[in-house]
Amino acid sequence: MGILKGTLNKLPNPNIILNVITLKEAKESSEIENIITTYDELYKEMILKDKSNPNAKEVLNYRSAINLGNRLVQEKNMITTNMINEIHHLIEPNKGDIRKQKGTVIMNTKTGEILHTPPQTYEEIMEYLKNLEEFINLENKVNPLIKMALIHLQFEMIHPYYDGNGRTGRVLNLMYLKLSDKLDIPILYLSKYIIENRNEYYNLLNRAGKSEENILEFIIYMLKAIEKTSKYTLTLIDNIIEAMENTKKTLKEKLPKIYSKDLLELLFFEFYTKNEYIRNNYRYTFVDTITDAGAVNKIVSDENFLRSIEDKVVLISVNKHKSDHIFVAGHSDCAGCQTSDETQKKYICQAAEKMHTDLPHEAVTGLFVYENGEIEVLVDYDMDFK
Repeated sequence: MGILKGTLNKLPNPNIILNVITLKEAKESSEIENIITTYDELYKEMILKDKSNPNAKEVLNYRSAINLGNRLVQEKNMITTNMINEIHHLIEPNKGDIRKQKGTVIMNTKTGEILHTPPQTYEEIMEYLKNLEEFINLENKVNPLIKMALIHLQFEMIHPYYDGNGRTGRVLNLMYLKLSDKLDIPILYLSKYIIENRNEYYNLLNRAGKSEENILEFIIYMLKAIEKTSKYTLTLIDNIIEAMENTKKTLKEKLPKIYSKDLLELLFFEFYTKNEYIRNNYRYTFVDTITDAGAVNKIVSDENFLRSIEDKVVLISVNKHKSDHIFVAGHSDCAGCQTSDETQKKYICQAAEKMHTDLPHEAVTGLFVYENGEIEVLVDYDMDFK
């Protein structure tokens, strides 16, 4: 993991990878608990504050909890029960605090078999959490990665909350890696491995309380998760660096009048560039955004939809705001166009061609945003800033 810490220095702005990984971790950690959403829905919630999607809101709460955990450890240089409660409250703001009612069991929902009975009374739970807090902050010779696995196991066995235990426990993993100086920022994407090996994770977790041999199996599983996700993060960092260089080259060649280092970093940091930033920092007086689920394939397949989009573009952007450049953009994992990247790119090229054919006096550019933030210019028509 020392290599992982060092590789961050290769990035011009480490917050770029932090932004990517925390969003991925939040999305997939929530998916483990059957809270399913898409990146498209998450970006919409982040930028538009659209409160119509509770799953997206939960995922972004989890992401905030990751960042809060990192900040608390940075400030306090310790991990306490109160800090864990604070993390849980951010993840599950409406689900209460420590359990006070008896009757909680971990059960196989298909067979009805009781797999684990956590401590039942509030007093028992608090006593176990006190012991866990002492173990977390105790300086000893246990390898920090093994200790992280034991902390995670113990926390999940205590199961202190009515809901949100798994997600809180996974934030606790990152907090301890920060405390033990294994990570500076929370960029270990453990949930990727867990979601890919979900059944094994739960089987080992539920068996671990029954024998020392089972505990060893769980530790090995977690060490393997750390190894695999560390390699993934290293590759992702290298890919982002390469993507930034490619995007920098493309912007300089094809959009020289708007290129800047700040714009390049913003494209990778925010994924969806904010209109206010462009208005304030570049030559455009207005940036009009017209969004619709699966708009590019609708432009290709539905002439009525194409006309409605063109009406908006002409009446508002062109006639009123004097726009001279139209961008047709799409991205990976689009909720409105659930298809492969290659098919999505084909739709964008076809949509851009149709827009240019119908509006020949406007420059039209087709863009595709990959999951890692890289932007590919697919097609350009009369790209001349007047």
